[in-house]
Amino acid sequence: MTTETRHFLRDDDITAAEQREILELALAFRKDRHLEQPFAGPQAVAIIFDKPSTRTRVSFSTGVAELGGYPLVIDSATSQLGRGEPVADTARVLERMVSAIVWRTFGQELIEEMAAHSSKPVVNALTDSFHPCQILADLAAVADARGGVDALAGLTLAYVGDGANNMAHSYLLGGALAGMHVRVGAPADYLPDERIVLDAKKIAAEQGGSITVTTEHDDAVAGADIICTDTWVSMGDEDQYAARADVFGGYQVNQHSLDIANEGAQVLHCLPAYRGKEITADVIDGPQSLVWLEAEYRLHAQKALLAWLARR
Repeated sequence: MTTETRHFLRDDDITAAEQREILELALAFRKDRHLEQPFAGPQAVAIIFDKPSTRTRVSFSTGVAELGGYPLVIDSATSQLGRGEPVADTARVLERMVSAIVWRTFGQELIEEMAAHSSKPVVNALTDSFHPCQILADLAAVADARGGVDALAGLTLAYVGDGANNMAHSYLLGGALAGMHVRVGAPADYLPDERIVLDAKKIAAEQGGSITVTTEHDDAVAGADIICTDTWVSMGDEDQYAARADVFGGYQVNQHSLDIANEGAQVLHCLPAYRGKEITADVIDGPQSLVWLEAEYRLHAQKALLAWLARR
C-alpha cells in the first residue's frame, strides 16, 4: 500500500496542526542544527532556480547539507528546462534520482505540474503567486522572539505595500493557519487575489483569527503586533519602479507605523530591502526589527519542512 506524496506548493497545503509541528521543529533546529539527518547517505535534493536568489540558494543548499544530503543546485538556464523541455518530463527524471525537488520559478502552474508528475516531495521556493517557505521562516522568527509557537495565535499581523504579490498572498494563508488577525493595506489597484482572500477567511474562521483588506496604511497598521512589508517592485517589474514609487509612497513602514502600532511591535521584511523606499533605515536597522532573525530562520524553517516531508 502506498501513501500519497505530500508537496508544499502554497501555504495551505498543510493543516494548522502540521504548520505548528513544522514551526516547533524549526525552533528546535535553531538550537541543534544537526538534530535530524533524513538525507544521510547522502541523498540528493534538487534545488532549481529560474530566478536570481541569495537567501533561498544559501539556505536550501546549507540546509540540505546539514540534513545529511547533497544539494544538487540547478540553474534552469543551463538545463533542458531552460530550453523548453516539458516540466512533466523533468519531473519523471528527477523523481528517479533525488529525494525531493525544490523550485524557485514563475507561474504557480509550473510547480503544480512538477508536483503532479513527481512521486517525491516538491517544495515551492517562490512563485509569482506564493512564497510559503518565507512565511514559515517569518512565523518561526516571531515565535522565537515571543517565547514559542503558542504566542502566534491572536497576534495582529499587518502587511502594507503591494497587496497583489506573492508575499501578501502567503501572509494571508499562513497567518490565518496560525490563528492570527491578518491585515493587508494596499492601493486599490494592488489588492490581493479575491479567491485567496476567501480561502484565508475560511481558514481564519476555523482557527480563531480574522482577515482584513484595506486601502489605508493606518487602518492596517494601527494596533498591530507585527508589521510586514516587501519591495514595491517584484523581480521582472523593475521598469515600473518610478510609477510604483508614486503609488506606494503612502505605504512605507517608518516611525509613524511603529507609533500607531502596539507598543513593542516588531517588523519583518523578506529582503532584499530598499532603505528609504518601502522601509526606512531607522526601522529596519532598529531595535524592533526581526529582519535578521527572520533571514536566519529561512535555514531552520526549510530544514524543518524538508525533514517533516521526509517522514511522510
